[in-house]
Amino acid sequence: MRHLDSSANAALLKTIQSEWSGKIIKAEENRNMVVVELDKSQLVALMSYLKEKHSFDMLMDLTAVDFLGKRDARFEMVYMLFATKSLQRIRVKVPLAEGEKVPSLIDIWKGANWPEREVFDLMGIEFENHPLMERLIMPDGYIGNPLRKDFPLKGRGEDYLIESILMPVKQELKVK
Repeated sequence: MRHLDSSANAALLKTIQSEWSGKIIKAEENRNMVVVELDKSQLVALMSYLKEKHSFDMLMDLTAVDFLGKRDARFEMVYMLFATKSLQRIRVKVPLAEGEKVPSLIDIWKGANWPEREVFDLMGIEFENHPLMERLIMPDGYIGNPLRKDFPLKGRGEDYLIESILMPVKQELKVK
């Protein structure tokens, strides 16, 4: 079984700090992976660079964190990348204010499509240039984003959805 060379992260961190100086907010090693924080204006460029120059060929996950009232930027997009050849992982973080959009990464990784839609649906963060920015999990008429910290724990009372959910069932019963 192959293992990550411990010097690989140090080399990657040093390279990112030198080549991206002034373009990133912060870069460090944490929990055996490099962590980079940057402004959304640099996101696509950094992700392309990581894929092309450092073989981060897999977007493992992307998600969002809601820091309601705890940080200046309410949200943080978090991207987890993996290099299948070197076994390296990198976490890329992008702070976002309320209502701020973030660039889509579909042109770099096609697999970003549904995770971006999931973040849009559950957190309300929109992705620029996404080909189909619409709900993925919640019903189309659903109001709100249930993973935000300001969303009521008991929900808002979705009685308004009952008719639209039952309509296909009622129509099917009429046909029989």
